[in-house]
Amino acid sequence: MIPITVVGIDPGTTVTGYGVVQREGQKLVLLECGVIRPTAGTPLPARIRQIFEGINAILDRFEPDVVAVEDVFQGKNARSALVLGHARGAILLAAELRDITLAEYTPLAIKKAVVGHGSATKDQVGLMVQERLRLVAPPRPADAADGVAAALCHMALGHRISLRAAVSPPARTPARPPARPSTGTPDRTLDRPPSPAPESESR
Repeated sequence: MIPITVVGIDPGTTVTGYGVVQREGQKLVLLECGVIRPTAGTPLPARIRQIFEGINAILDRFEPDVVAVEDVFQGKNARSALVLGHARGAILLAAELRDITLAEYTPLAIKKAVVGHGSATKDQVGLMVQERLRLVAPPRPADAADGVAAALCHMALGHRISLRAAVSPPARTPARPPARPSTGTPDRTLDRPPSPAPESESR
C-alpha cells in the first residue's frame, strides 16, 4: 500500500506548530514535529515571510500528499482573526504553489477527531496524540502537538472534507520561491538557546 503523508499545521504569527504524519495501511508514524518561531519584535510582513519560508522548507523536505490547516477560531476578536489570517494565507499559498491538496478543520473538529469531544484541553490533545502515535511523551511545545493533531484529524476525516474539487486541476510546473537565507528556515533542534529559527523533533 502506498504511504500517505500529511503535514498538519496550527497557524500563528508568534508560533506556528506543525506535525508530519505518515500512514501506511493502519499504521501511523510521526516523522517530525516542531514549531516555526518568527523573530520576536519584527514587523508583521517580516514574520509572515519567515512563516512562508519555514513552511516551504518543510514541504520541500517531506513532499506531503496533503496539508491540513487549523481554521480560524470564530470566537477570536476581529483583529486577532485578521492577523492570524495573514499567517494562514502564507501557509495556504506555500501549499498551493506546489499543487498540494489542502484541507481545513476547525479547532472543534480536530479535538473531536483526536480526543473524542470538542472541549478538550491542550494537555488532553497532547496526551491523545501521544497515545495514538505510541510516543514516549506528548509532543512539545503544545503548538507542535496541535499541528500533529491537525494531521491526525485529516487521517480520520480527510475523505469527507477538502478544499480541492474532486477533479484534479491541469498539470502545471510548480512555482518555487527563490532560495534566499531566512531566519524562517526550519531546523531539527527542539531544545536550544533562544533563536528565530524553527524548532523540530524527529523520530
